[in-house]
Amino acid sequence: QVHVAESGGGLVQAGGSLRLSCAASGRTSSALAMTWFRQAPGKERAFVASISWSGTTYYAEAVKGRFTISRDDAKTTAYLQMNSLIPEDTDVYYCAAGRSFDVITTFGRIDYWGQGTQVTVSS
Repeated sequence: QVHVAESGGGLVQAGGSLRLSCAASGRTSSALAMTWFRQAPGKERAFVASISWSGTTYYAEAVKGRFTISRDDAKTTAYLQMNSLIPEDTDVYYCAAGRSFDVITTFGRIDYWGQGTQVTVSS
């Protein structure tokens, strides 16, 4: 079993930056891909970015060039650096992990979800 917990959300003005963290604990010795999704009220949860066990990254078009996903050497913490934030980035951001050597971009391959952290970008 793996527990995933996000931190780092908050309120920021448009054009600003935030860094989200996602800590995985428990049985983390096996390959885990770590992925960020986001969801606004009344909308479907959407893929944001993913990083594979080996460090390969993949981004949604809406955030490419502005967001960067990374993970620490121990591969137990993933980060989402969000720059040039716009009001449309306002959402609850969820960290998720799945047993995979590759990136994960879809819900069906996610095994563990965090509780979510609110990001609000004011105009």
